[in-house]
Amino acid sequence: MTRAWIVLAPAALFYLYAFFNRTAPSVMAGDLMREFAVGGALLGNLSAFYFYSYAALQIAVGVLVDNFGPRRIFTFAALATGAGVLLFAAADTLHMAYAGRLLVGAGAAFSWVCAVALIARWFPPRRFALVAGLTTMVGMIGAAGGQAPLAAAVEAHGWRAPMLATAAFGAVLALICWLVIRDHAPGRGDTDAADVAEPRAFLHSLGLAARNRQTWIIAAFTGAQISPFLGLASLWSVPYLMQVHALDRAHAAATATAMIAGMALGGPFLGWFSDRIGRRKPMMFLALAGQTMGITLAVYVPGLPPELLVVPFFLIGFFASGIIIGFATARESNNTLATGAASGIVNTGVMGAGAAVQPAIGALLDGAWDGAMSDGARLYSIEAFQTAFLSLYGALFLALVAAVFVRETYCGVRVVPEPERHA
Repeated sequence: MTRAWIVLAPAALFYLYAFFNRTAPSVMAGDLMREFAVGGALLGNLSAFYFYSYAALQIAVGVLVDNFGPRRIFTFAALATGAGVLLFAAADTLHMAYAGRLLVGAGAAFSWVCAVALIARWFPPRRFALVAGLTTMVGMIGAAGGQAPLAAAVEAHGWRAPMLATAAFGAVLALICWLVIRDHAPGRGDTDAADVAEPRAFLHSLGLAARNRQTWIIAAFTGAQISPFLGLASLWSVPYLMQVHALDRAHAAATATAMIAGMALGGPFLGWFSDRIGRRKPMMFLALAGQTMGITLAVYVPGLPPELLVVPFFLIGFFASGIIIGFATARESNNTLATGAASGIVNTGVMGAGAAVQPAIGALLDGAWDGAMSDGARLYSIEAFQTAFLSLYGALFLALVAAVFVRETYCGVRVVPEPERHA
């Protein structure tokens, strides 16, 4: 078991790296608005370019990892992510920045699905949800690094220098992945998958997952359920706290980090508790209720002191970690040959939600903008933020509808007969 944790460590580190790059724009929002002369909608689009390529690649990523194994994919992905960060850091036009974020997302697209596949290959099924939750916790450390620590670096050195350092880390991480990761646990298929994969195997594993209606229902739930976290933690929480609650960048980033801390703790806890009670669906409903309460307290309860805002932001992140339950349910609802493909479809829903929610909030903010500016960046009123954040309730309602139609798996691992035929 010790070796399993060692093999998983670089994968978790790459997930940390991917999350750092996902949340980084939130503390650079004003700088990027000034640098590229954009408003909320275009800033949301710039941040969301990460999600565009990430979402577009998810199904392919799942099929690739099922057939070629995580080691080569992780190494290539770390290099691609670092190259994208380098391009973004050097951008002197908005389109060049778009290209950089697009490449960052393309590399990061491999992080979670490959980690899930590695967990499935190295850990027993009864540990899956717990280990996946712990991996998420590591990712949240990266997300936290993209908040207060990055905010301090940006304040001291501007936004480009920290991004150059981030790009260099990607090259180092690629080497670590190649040296440490192995595709299979001893005795569980040590043959390199790349040597045995057949062209038709790609479509076969994808077909198994895609023909299962539960895969798509779980993807809808997971994507809608994580939308508030992606919209806030990845971009709009820091501008909201700075402009509505008059916090400086460091304090706003520190408060927003409570979301990251919440997800870091919530992932292992909800995964463990779900495994403990042997049920998945009750945890889905609990996650939605908790996020609804957090958003309401953070945005719509008047007079909440700024020092207490960490509480609702923590709740949003803690219950957003219900995403772990979605991935565990998808794995248990599909043939074991299609674990990667099913995870890829579900993660397409997640990243598609991120691609939609950030520019959508930005567009709603622009629509309610009263013309206020500060040093070339737009300022939005509390009414504008409250109007824009109503969209988060809409996402949670969609997740609730999807959760009703999810079939309870009772945390069991079952091999679905081939071909899958669900009524």
